[in-house]
Amino acid sequence: MSTIDLDRAVETFAASSDLTVGIEEEFSILDPQTLDLAPRFEELRDAAALADPLLHEHITGELISSEIEIISGAGEDLSDALRRQRERRRALFALARSHAAGLGATGTHPWADYREQPVIDTEHYHRVEEGLKYVAWRNNTFSLHVHVGVRDIDRAVRVCDRMRALLPLLLAVSANSPFLDGRLAGLHSTRTQTFTRSFPRCGVPHAFGGWPAFRRYVEMLIATHSIIEFTQVWWSVRPHFSYGTVEVRICDVQATAAESDALASLIVSCVAQALLELDEGDRSEPLAGYLIEENMWRAIRYGLGGQMIDFATGEEYPSAEIVDRLLAWSAPARAVYKLDLDAPSGEPNGAQRQRAMIEAGATIREAFESCVRATRATYSEEVRA
Repeated sequence: MSTIDLDRAVETFAASSDLTVGIEEEFSILDPQTLDLAPRFEELRDAAALADPLLHEHITGELISSEIEIISGAGEDLSDALRRQRERRRALFALARSHAAGLGATGTHPWADYREQPVIDTEHYHRVEEGLKYVAWRNNTFSLHVHVGVRDIDRAVRVCDRMRALLPLLLAVSANSPFLDGRLAGLHSTRTQTFTRSFPRCGVPHAFGGWPAFRRYVEMLIATHSIIEFTQVWWSVRPHFSYGTVEVRICDVQATAAESDALASLIVSCVAQALLELDEGDRSEPLAGYLIEENMWRAIRYGLGGQMIDFATGEEYPSAEIVDRLLAWSAPARAVYKLDLDAPSGEPNGAQRQRAMIEAGATIREAFESCVRATRATYSEEVRA
């Protein structure tokens, strides 16, 4: 029986406020000596319940027991969300350290065998496993999600429509998963190929044009027993019925805290610009999905090291220009909404750094060790590399 209340979703968005922000980051749980995945989520979650109830409230599980997610909760704005998330991270890394556990922040684990990763014991994830089988088992991936509040569900759906063309650009900036199954995969975001290309109702959504069409779509999914929970709609940008937000779900988790903060800030700026243009009456035609998919593949394969297509001109441009282009486009919204951000640096991102180490003669383990050290040093003020 479906648990989705569409009328309640409308009410949630009606009560939402523009540009509240929530941040979610997924970390791999590691054996600190071997750097293998360690299925210890339940242990860390239960330890937090005893030692730090506030942290416990902001820890969630994500499919496998060797993954742990930290969430900021609803920040009043971008600055508040970043402050909250930094506090949660410090607490999480301190908890992991006190229990002799490591934490990693790459979109995939370089050598872990997915067949050895147990699914966490929750009704939701047992349902995911039962429904998807191999597709769920293979999804040992780690990502960054950003929620941005949007008042009114029709506006939220229209903002999602406008964000579709930006998904490949944000993915290219975030690419941080060049390894899988013990080898250099030849992709900059192997996580996206493993998760986004495999799960149903995932990736670049259709442009719905507003809430009525989106509602009919969800009603069809419910009526045909395709979903019973809204979270089974895994699109890379979606209106989140529980929070009254536009959720951007396309990005790999970031190896350093500064990169994560900057990427979250860039995402918020893009959603704000899409909202601003919508409210100012811009009704430009959404870009066709088959065109967006051309850039999506380029982001997966080459990250910031390749070329993107500017569909307004029909010409290619270096992906290294993406950050500057997004900052220029979103400048009006940052001014109107007074968004203060530290912009992503652009090149090199996590995938490029790891690939450069391999090209210089490092082993996959040495490249991953470098990432783990950077994560430990930057996500916690109490731990140094």
